[in-house]
Amino acid sequence: MSFTVAIVGRPNVGKSTLFNRLVGRRVALVDDRPGVTRDRREGEARLGDLDFTVIDTAGFEQSGAETLSGRMRAQTETAIAQADAVFFVMDARAGALPDDRAFAALVRKSGKPAVLIANKMEGKAGESGRLDAYSLGLGEPVALSAEHNEGMPDLYDALREALPEKTAEVLEAKQDEDGPHPIRVAIVGRPNAGKSTLINRLIGEERLLTSPEAGTTRDSIAVDLDWHGEKFRLHDTAGLRRRSRVEEKLEKLSVGETLNAIRFAEVVVVLLDVDNAFEEQDQKIVDLVESEGRAVVLAVNKWDLKERNPGDISKLREKAREKLTQLPDVPLVAVSALTGEGLDRLMQAVIDAHAVWNRRISTSALNRWFEDATSAHPPPAVSGRRLRLNYITQVKSRPPSFVVFCTRADAVPDAYKRYLVNSLRQAFELPGTPVRLMLREKANPYEGKAKWKN
Repeated sequence: MSFTVAIVGRPNVGKSTLFNRLVGRRVALVDDRPGVTRDRREGEARLGDLDFTVIDTAGFEQSGAETLSGRMRAQTETAIAQADAVFFVMDARAGALPDDRAFAALVRKSGKPAVLIANKMEGKAGESGRLDAYSLGLGEPVALSAEHNEGMPDLYDALREALPEKTAEVLEAKQDEDGPHPIRVAIVGRPNAGKSTLINRLIGEERLLTSPEAGTTRDSIAVDLDWHGEKFRLHDTAGLRRRSRVEEKLEKLSVGETLNAIRFAEVVVVLLDVDNAFEEQDQKIVDLVESEGRAVVLAVNKWDLKERNPGDISKLREKAREKLTQLPDVPLVAVSALTGEGLDRLMQAVIDAHAVWNRRISTSALNRWFEDATSAHPPPAVSGRRLRLNYITQVKSRPPSFVVFCTRADAVPDAYKRYLVNSLRQAFELPGTPVRLMLREKANPYEGKAKWKN
Protein backbone atom coordinates (compact mmCIF):
# COMPACT_ATOMS: atom_id res chain seq x y z
CA MET A 1 0.00 0.00 0.00
CA SER A 2 2.98 2.32 0.56
CA PHE A 3 5.36 3.69 -2.06
CA THR A 4 9.06 4.46 -2.48
CA VAL A 5 10.85 7.71 -3.35
CA ALA A 6 14.52 7.94 -4.36
CA ILE A 7 16.47 11.12 -3.56
CA VAL A 8 18.96 11.80 -6.36
CA GLY A 9 21.23 14.60 -7.53
CA ARG A 10 24.86 15.50 -7.93
CA PRO A 11 27.16 15.45 -4.87
CA ASN A 12 26.79 17.91 -1.99
CA VAL A 13 23.37 19.34 -2.83
CA GLY A 14 21.80 18.25 0.48
CA LYS A 15 20.31 14.84 -0.32
CA SER A 16 21.30 13.26 3.00
CA THR A 17 20.08 16.30 4.94
CA LEU A 18 16.70 15.89 3.27
CA PHE A 19 16.76 12.14 3.97
CA ASN A 20 17.40 12.80 7.68
CA ARG A 21 14.64 15.39 7.75
CA LEU A 22 12.13 12.97 6.23
CA VAL A 23 12.98 10.01 8.49
CA GLY A 24 12.98 12.30 11.52
CA ARG A 25 16.43 11.47 12.86
CA ARG A 26 20.09 11.78 11.91
CA VAL A 27 20.66 8.50 10.07
CA ALA A 28 22.75 9.50 7.05
CA LEU A 29 26.13 11.17 7.54
CA VAL A 30 26.19 14.82 6.50
CA ASP A 31 29.31 16.81 5.69
CA ASP A 32 30.31 19.73 3.47
CA ARG A 33 32.66 17.47 1.53
CA PRO A 34 31.10 15.89 -1.58
CA GLY A 35 30.88 12.12 -1.89
CA VAL A 36 30.22 11.22 1.78
CA THR A 37 27.27 8.99 0.80
CA ARG A 38 28.35 5.99 -1.31
CA ASP A 39 25.78 3.23 -0.76
CA ARG A 40 22.07 3.67 -1.08
CA ARG A 41 20.28 3.80 2.27
CA GLU A 42 16.59 3.19 2.94
CA GLY A 43 14.45 4.67 5.70
CA GLU A 44 10.81 5.03 6.72
CA ALA A 45 9.83 8.61 5.96
CA ARG A 46 6.96 10.80 7.04
CA LEU A 47 5.86 13.95 5.21
CA GLY A 48 2.72 15.47 6.68
CA ASP A 49 0.26 12.57 6.90
CA LEU A 50 2.07 10.48 4.26
CA ASP A 51 4.23 7.51 5.29
CA PHE A 52 6.54 6.01 2.65
CA THR A 53 9.98 4.51 2.03
CA VAL A 54 12.75 6.89 1.04
CA ILE A 55 16.13 5.98 -0.50
CA ASP A 56 19.21 8.17 -0.04
CA THR A 57 21.68 7.79 -2.91
CA ALA A 58 25.24 8.70 -3.80
CA GLY A 59 25.78 11.90 -5.76
CA PHE A 60 25.68 11.55 -9.52
CA GLU A 61 28.99 11.95 -11.29
CA GLN A 62 29.83 11.25 -14.91
CA SER A 63 32.44 8.51 -14.58
CA GLY A 64 33.36 5.20 -16.14
CA ALA A 65 31.51 2.09 -14.95
CA GLU A 66 34.70 0.49 -13.59
CA THR A 67 35.54 3.39 -11.24
CA LEU A 68 34.23 3.86 -7.69
CA SER A 69 32.18 6.83 -8.88
CA GLY A 70 30.80 4.73 -11.71
CA ARG A 71 29.72 1.96 -9.31
CA MET A 72 28.11 4.59 -7.04
CA ARG A 73 26.20 5.85 -10.05
CA ALA A 74 25.02 2.31 -10.79
CA GLN A 75 23.67 2.08 -7.24
CA THR A 76 21.74 5.29 -7.83
CA GLU A 77 20.33 4.02 -11.12
CA THR A 78 19.14 0.90 -9.31
CA ALA A 79 17.42 3.08 -6.70
CA ILE A 80 15.62 5.01 -9.46
CA ALA A 81 14.47 1.74 -11.02
CA GLN A 82 13.09 0.55 -7.65
CA ALA A 83 11.36 3.83 -6.79
CA ASP A 84 7.85 4.95 -7.65
CA ALA A 85 8.97 8.59 -7.81
CA VAL A 86 12.17 10.65 -7.68
CA PHE A 87 13.13 13.69 -5.64
CA PHE A 88 15.74 15.40 -7.86
CA VAL A 89 17.72 17.77 -5.63
CA MET A 90 19.78 20.67 -6.94
CA ASP A 91 21.64 23.42 -5.07
CA ALA A 92 19.74 26.66 -5.66
CA ARG A 93 22.74 28.72 -4.59
CA ALA A 94 24.93 27.15 -7.28
CA GLY A 95 22.24 27.10 -9.98
CA ALA A 96 21.78 24.42 -12.64
CA LEU A 97 25.25 23.03 -13.47
CA PRO A 98 26.19 20.73 -16.37
CA ASP A 99 26.05 17.64 -14.11
CA ASP A 100 22.54 18.64 -13.03
CA ARG A 101 21.45 18.85 -16.67
CA ALA A 102 23.05 15.54 -17.61
CA PHE A 103 21.38 13.60 -14.84
CA ALA A 104 18.08 15.41 -15.12
CA ALA A 105 18.01 13.91 -18.61
CA LEU A 106 18.62 10.47 -17.06
CA VAL A 107 15.69 10.97 -14.66
CA ARG A 108 13.43 12.06 -17.52
CA LYS A 109 14.50 9.01 -19.52
CA SER A 110 13.53 6.72 -16.60
CA GLY A 111 9.92 7.81 -17.01
CA LYS A 112 9.43 8.00 -13.24
CA PRO A 113 7.41 10.91 -11.82
CA ALA A 114 9.90 13.47 -10.55
CA VAL A 115 9.76 16.33 -8.07
CA LEU A 116 12.42 18.97 -8.72
CA ILE A 117 13.77 20.40 -5.44
CA ALA A 118 15.71 23.67 -5.30
CA ASN A 119 17.48 23.14 -1.97
CA LYS A 120 19.39 25.63 0.23
CA MET A 121 16.78 28.32 -0.36
CA GLU A 122 17.12 29.90 3.09
CA GLY A 123 17.43 33.65 2.68
CA LYS A 124 17.38 35.17 -0.80
CA ALA A 125 20.67 33.86 -2.20
CA GLY A 126 19.03 30.94 -4.01
CA GLU A 127 16.29 32.79 -5.91
CA SER A 128 18.20 33.09 -9.20
CA GLY A 129 19.18 29.41 -8.99
CA ARG A 130 15.56 28.43 -8.37
CA LEU A 131 14.54 30.19 -11.58
CA ASP A 132 17.47 28.52 -13.37
CA ALA A 133 16.08 25.12 -12.27
CA TYR A 134 13.22 25.41 -14.79
CA SER A 135 15.80 24.74 -17.52
CA LEU A 136 16.23 21.16 -16.23
CA GLY A 137 12.91 20.19 -17.78
CA LEU A 138 11.51 18.56 -14.62
CA GLY A 139 8.68 20.99 -14.02
CA GLU A 140 8.25 23.64 -11.35
CA PRO A 141 10.95 23.54 -8.65
CA VAL A 142 9.96 23.26 -4.99
CA ALA A 143 11.85 25.88 -2.96
CA LEU A 144 13.27 24.08 0.07
CA SER A 145 15.75 24.34 2.89
CA ALA A 146 16.16 20.81 4.23
CA GLU A 147 18.56 22.03 6.89
CA HIS A 148 16.18 24.69 8.23
CA ASN A 149 12.94 22.72 7.68
CA GLU A 150 11.52 25.29 5.27
CA GLY A 151 9.25 24.44 2.33
CA MET A 152 8.19 20.96 3.50
CA PRO A 153 4.44 21.65 3.02
CA ASP A 154 5.16 22.56 -0.63
CA LEU A 155 7.12 19.31 -0.99
CA TYR A 156 4.10 17.46 0.40
CA ASP A 157 1.84 19.08 -2.21
CA ALA A 158 4.31 18.29 -5.01
CA LEU A 159 4.50 14.63 -3.94
CA ARG A 160 0.70 14.41 -3.92
CA GLU A 161 0.72 15.82 -7.48
CA ALA A 162 3.47 13.46 -8.66
CA LEU A 163 1.86 10.29 -7.25
CA PRO A 164 -1.86 11.08 -6.99
CA GLU A 165 -3.08 7.47 -6.95
CA LYS A 166 -0.48 5.99 -4.60
CA THR A 167 -0.64 8.86 -2.12
CA ALA A 168 -4.44 8.66 -2.19
CA GLU A 169 -4.22 4.93 -1.41
CA VAL A 170 -2.00 5.64 1.60
CA LEU A 171 -4.38 8.30 2.90
CA GLU A 172 -7.43 6.10 2.30
CA ALA A 173 -5.77 3.26 4.22
CA LYS A 174 -5.16 5.69 7.08
CA GLN A 175 -8.77 6.77 6.97
CA ASP A 176 -9.86 3.14 7.26
CA GLU A 177 -7.65 2.82 10.35
CA ASP A 178 -8.05 6.22 11.94
CA GLY A 179 -11.15 7.70 10.30
CA PRO A 180 -11.32 10.59 7.78
CA HIS A 181 -8.33 12.88 7.35
CA PRO A 182 -8.94 15.99 9.48
CA ILE A 183 -8.75 19.45 7.95
CA ARG A 184 -5.67 21.15 9.40
CA VAL A 185 -6.59 24.63 10.66
CA ALA A 186 -4.28 27.22 12.24
CA ILE A 187 -5.82 30.02 14.32
CA VAL A 188 -3.56 33.08 14.09
CA GLY A 189 -3.72 36.76 14.92
CA ARG A 190 -2.30 39.51 17.05
CA PRO A 191 -1.77 38.89 20.80
CA ASN A 192 -4.95 38.85 22.90
CA ALA A 193 -7.28 38.48 19.89
CA GLY A 194 -8.98 35.52 21.62
CA LYS A 195 -7.45 32.56 19.79
CA SER A 196 -7.28 30.19 22.78
CA THR A 197 -10.75 31.24 23.96
CA LEU A 198 -12.12 30.44 20.49
CA ILE A 199 -10.64 26.93 20.49
CA ASN A 200 -11.88 26.28 24.04
CA ARG A 201 -15.40 27.28 22.97
CA LEU A 202 -15.23 25.05 19.88
CA ILE A 203 -14.12 21.94 21.80
CA GLY A 204 -16.38 22.66 24.77
CA GLU A 205 -13.75 22.60 27.52
CA GLU A 206 -11.05 24.77 29.06
CA ARG A 207 -8.30 22.88 27.24
CA LEU A 208 -6.06 25.93 26.63
CA LEU A 209 -4.91 28.50 29.14
CA THR A 210 -6.47 31.92 28.64
CA SER A 211 -5.82 35.27 30.30
CA PRO A 212 -6.59 38.97 29.72
CA GLU A 213 -2.84 39.46 29.48
CA ALA A 214 -1.38 39.27 25.99
CA GLY A 215 1.21 36.58 25.25
CA THR A 216 -0.25 33.73 27.36
CA THR A 217 0.14 31.17 24.56
CA ARG A 218 3.74 30.38 23.66
CA ASP A 219 3.71 26.95 22.02
CA SER A 220 1.70 25.92 18.98
CA ILE A 221 -0.85 23.49 20.51
CA ALA A 222 -2.80 21.01 18.35
CA VAL A 223 -6.33 20.00 19.37
CA ASP A 224 -8.67 17.56 17.56
CA LEU A 225 -12.26 18.61 16.93
CA ASP A 226 -15.32 16.78 15.59
CA TRP A 227 -17.79 19.44 14.47
CA HIS A 228 -21.11 18.03 13.28
CA GLY A 229 -19.38 14.95 11.83
CA GLU A 230 -16.52 16.87 10.15
CA LYS A 231 -13.05 16.32 11.62
CA PHE A 232 -10.56 19.15 12.20
CA ARG A 233 -7.13 19.49 13.76
CA LEU A 234 -6.91 22.97 15.26
CA HIS A 235 -3.59 24.66 16.02
CA ASP A 236 -3.60 27.40 18.64
CA THR A 237 -0.68 29.74 18.08
CA ALA A 238 1.21 32.53 19.79
CA GLY A 239 0.17 36.05 18.85
CA LEU A 240 2.17 37.74 16.09
CA ARG A 241 3.42 41.21 16.98
CA ARG A 242 5.34 43.58 14.74
CA ARG A 243 8.84 42.24 14.15
CA SER A 244 10.43 45.35 15.69
CA ARG A 245 8.72 44.56 19.01
CA VAL A 246 9.86 40.94 19.18
CA GLU A 247 12.98 41.03 21.33
CA GLU A 248 12.98 38.14 23.82
CA LYS A 249 14.41 34.83 22.63
CA LEU A 250 11.36 32.95 23.96
CA GLU A 251 8.99 35.10 21.91
CA LYS A 252 11.12 34.60 18.80
CA LEU A 253 10.81 30.83 19.29
CA SER A 254 7.04 31.19 19.74
CA VAL A 255 6.81 33.15 16.48
CA GLY A 256 8.77 30.38 14.75
CA GLU A 257 6.25 27.82 16.05
CA THR A 258 3.39 29.95 14.70
CA LEU A 259 5.00 30.16 11.26
CA ASN A 260 5.41 26.37 11.17
CA ALA A 261 1.74 25.95 12.12
CA ILE A 262 0.77 28.19 9.18
CA ARG A 263 3.00 26.26 6.76
CA PHE A 264 1.45 22.91 7.68
CA ALA A 265 -2.12 24.19 7.83
CA GLU A 266 -4.60 23.83 5.01
CA VAL A 267 -6.87 26.64 6.17
CA VAL A 268 -5.77 29.57 8.34
CA VAL A 269 -8.34 31.48 10.40
CA VAL A 270 -7.04 35.01 10.95
CA LEU A 271 -8.70 36.31 14.12
CA LEU A 272 -9.34 40.06 14.23
CA ASP A 273 -10.43 42.21 17.18
CA VAL A 274 -13.71 43.97 16.34
CA ASP A 275 -12.51 47.25 17.91
CA ASN A 276 -9.39 47.58 15.75
CA ALA A 277 -9.77 45.17 12.85
CA PHE A 278 -7.54 45.50 9.79
CA GLU A 279 -4.71 47.30 11.51
CA GLU A 280 -1.36 47.18 9.74
CA GLN A 281 -0.29 44.05 11.63
CA ASP A 282 -3.51 42.25 10.62
CA GLN A 283 -2.76 43.06 6.99
CA LYS A 284 0.80 41.75 7.35
CA ILE A 285 -0.47 38.49 8.88
CA VAL A 286 -2.90 37.96 6.00
CA ASP A 287 -0.12 38.76 3.54
CA LEU A 288 2.11 36.17 5.25
CA VAL A 289 -0.59 33.49 5.06
CA GLU A 290 -1.26 34.30 1.39
CA SER A 291 2.46 34.08 0.57
CA GLU A 292 2.53 30.60 2.16
CA GLY A 293 -0.32 29.55 -0.15
CA ARG A 294 -2.87 28.67 2.55
CA ALA A 295 -6.65 29.22 2.33
CA VAL A 296 -7.80 32.15 4.47
CA VAL A 297 -10.92 32.80 6.56
CA LEU A 298 -11.30 36.06 8.50
CA ALA A 299 -13.04 35.87 11.89
CA VAL A 300 -13.95 39.16 13.56
CA ASN A 301 -14.00 38.31 17.28
CA LYS A 302 -15.65 39.92 20.34
CA TRP A 303 -18.81 40.60 18.33
CA ASP A 304 -20.82 40.34 21.57
CA LEU A 305 -19.17 43.55 22.83
CA LYS A 306 -20.09 45.65 19.79
CA GLU A 307 -23.06 47.97 19.62
CA ARG A 308 -24.56 46.71 16.39
CA ASN A 309 -26.17 48.63 13.55
CA PRO A 310 -27.67 47.44 10.25
CA GLY A 311 -25.01 46.93 7.60
CA ASP A 312 -22.08 46.43 10.00
CA ILE A 313 -21.05 43.13 8.39
CA SER A 314 -21.25 44.66 4.90
CA LYS A 315 -19.01 47.51 6.04
CA LEU A 316 -16.44 45.05 7.40
CA ARG A 317 -16.46 43.10 4.12
CA GLU A 318 -16.01 46.32 2.16
CA LYS A 319 -13.09 47.24 4.40
CA ALA A 320 -11.57 43.79 3.82
CA ARG A 321 -11.79 44.33 0.04
CA GLU A 322 -10.13 47.73 0.45
CA LYS A 323 -7.31 46.59 2.77
CA LEU A 324 -6.66 43.04 1.50
CA THR A 325 -6.38 43.56 -2.24
CA GLN A 326 -4.31 40.37 -2.60
CA LEU A 327 -7.32 38.28 -1.50
CA PRO A 328 -10.53 39.80 -2.89
CA ASP A 329 -13.79 38.44 -1.45
CA VAL A 330 -12.03 36.55 1.33
CA PRO A 331 -14.68 34.91 3.60
CA LEU A 332 -15.43 37.00 6.69
CA VAL A 333 -17.47 35.84 9.69
CA ALA A 334 -18.39 37.74 12.86
CA VAL A 335 -17.98 35.58 15.97
CA SER A 336 -17.86 35.69 19.73
CA ALA A 337 -15.40 33.21 21.21
CA LEU A 338 -16.86 33.99 24.63
CA THR A 339 -20.54 33.25 23.86
CA GLY A 340 -20.18 30.92 20.86
CA GLU A 341 -22.07 33.21 18.48
CA GLY A 342 -21.25 32.62 14.80
CA LEU A 343 -19.18 29.46 15.29
CA ASP A 344 -21.35 27.34 12.97
CA ARG A 345 -20.88 29.92 10.21
CA LEU A 346 -17.14 30.03 10.91
CA MET A 347 -16.65 26.26 10.64
CA GLN A 348 -18.74 26.10 7.46
CA ALA A 349 -16.56 28.88 6.00
CA VAL A 350 -13.48 26.78 6.85
CA ILE A 351 -14.98 23.75 5.05
CA ASP A 352 -15.87 25.86 2.00
CA ALA A 353 -12.41 27.51 1.90
CA HIS A 354 -10.77 24.07 2.09
CA ALA A 355 -12.84 22.90 -0.91
CA VAL A 356 -11.84 25.96 -2.96
CA TRP A 357 -8.17 25.48 -2.02
CA ASN A 358 -8.32 21.92 -3.38
CA ARG A 359 -10.29 22.81 -6.51
CA ARG A 360 -9.23 21.50 -9.93
CA ILE A 361 -10.52 23.03 -13.16
CA SER A 362 -10.57 21.12 -16.42
CA THR A 363 -8.21 22.30 -19.15
CA SER A 364 -11.07 22.67 -21.63
CA ALA A 365 -13.04 24.96 -19.28
CA LEU A 366 -9.90 26.96 -18.53
CA ASN A 367 -9.11 27.55 -22.19
CA ARG A 368 -12.70 28.55 -23.01
CA TRP A 369 -12.40 31.19 -20.27
CA PHE A 370 -8.87 32.09 -21.44
CA GLU A 371 -10.02 32.74 -25.01
CA ASP A 372 -12.87 34.98 -23.79
CA ALA A 373 -10.62 36.86 -21.32
CA THR A 374 -7.84 37.57 -23.83
CA SER A 375 -10.38 38.53 -26.54
CA ALA A 376 -12.19 40.96 -24.23
CA HIS A 377 -8.90 42.49 -23.07
CA PRO A 378 -5.98 41.54 -25.39
CA PRO A 379 -2.44 41.69 -24.00
CA PRO A 380 -0.70 44.97 -24.84
CA ALA A 381 1.95 45.40 -27.48
CA VAL A 382 5.49 45.74 -26.09
CA SER A 383 8.15 47.52 -28.18
CA GLY A 384 5.71 47.53 -31.05
CA ARG A 385 5.24 43.74 -31.02
CA ARG A 386 2.03 42.04 -29.94
CA LEU A 387 2.38 39.47 -27.17
CA ARG A 388 0.84 36.11 -27.99
CA LEU A 389 -0.69 34.04 -25.17
CA ASN A 390 -1.29 30.52 -26.43
CA TYR A 391 -3.05 28.44 -23.77
CA ILE A 392 -3.39 27.80 -20.04
CA THR A 393 -3.37 24.71 -17.84
CA GLN A 394 -3.68 24.05 -14.11
CA VAL A 395 -0.50 22.47 -12.79
CA LYS A 396 -1.57 21.92 -9.18
CA SER A 397 -4.13 22.67 -6.52
CA ARG A 398 -3.52 23.51 -2.84
CA PRO A 399 -3.53 26.42 -3.81
CA PRO A 400 -4.84 26.53 -7.40
CA SER A 401 -1.82 27.18 -9.64
CA PHE A 402 -1.84 27.80 -13.38
CA VAL A 403 0.69 28.13 -16.19
CA VAL A 404 0.15 30.27 -19.28
CA PHE A 405 2.29 29.34 -22.27
CA CYS A 406 3.18 32.37 -24.34
CA THR A 407 5.82 34.29 -26.26
CA ARG A 408 8.16 36.65 -24.38
CA ALA A 409 6.96 35.73 -20.89
CA ASP A 410 9.18 38.36 -19.24
CA ALA A 411 7.50 41.13 -21.27
CA VAL A 412 3.94 40.52 -20.02
CA PRO A 413 3.10 43.44 -17.68
CA ASP A 414 2.22 42.75 -14.03
CA ALA A 415 -1.05 44.64 -14.50
CA TYR A 416 -2.13 42.18 -17.20
CA LYS A 417 -1.24 39.21 -14.98
CA ARG A 418 -3.39 40.72 -12.22
CA TYR A 419 -6.22 41.09 -14.72
CA LEU A 420 -6.01 37.39 -15.59
CA VAL A 421 -5.89 36.32 -11.92
CA ASN A 422 -8.90 38.47 -10.99
CA SER A 423 -10.83 37.21 -14.00
CA LEU A 424 -9.94 33.61 -13.01
CA ARG A 425 -11.25 34.20 -9.49
CA GLN A 426 -14.56 35.56 -10.77
CA ALA A 427 -15.09 32.97 -13.49
CA PHE A 428 -14.38 29.91 -11.33
CA GLU A 429 -15.40 31.24 -7.89
CA LEU A 430 -12.05 31.13 -6.07
CA PRO A 431 -12.56 33.46 -3.07
CA GLY A 432 -10.27 33.46 -0.07
CA THR A 433 -7.51 31.34 -1.55
CA PRO A 434 -4.22 32.35 -3.17
CA VAL A 435 -4.13 31.91 -6.94
CA ARG A 436 -0.74 31.36 -8.55
CA LEU A 437 -0.26 32.30 -12.22
CA MET A 438 3.06 31.60 -13.94
CA LEU A 439 4.13 32.41 -17.49
CA ARG A 440 6.26 30.04 -19.56
CA GLU A 441 7.63 30.45 -23.03
CA LYS A 442 6.93 27.62 -25.44
CA ALA A 443 10.07 25.74 -26.44
CA ASN A 444 11.41 26.69 -29.86
CA PRO A 445 11.55 23.41 -31.85
CA TYR A 446 14.30 24.83 -34.08
CA GLU A 447 16.55 26.10 -31.29
CA GLY A 448 19.96 24.40 -31.28
CA LYS A 449 19.49 22.77 -34.69
CA ALA A 450 22.05 23.42 -37.39
CA LYS A 451 20.86 25.63 -40.23
CA TRP A 452 20.82 24.21 -43.76
CA LYS A 453 23.57 25.56 -45.87
CA ASN A 454 23.32 25.93 -49.64
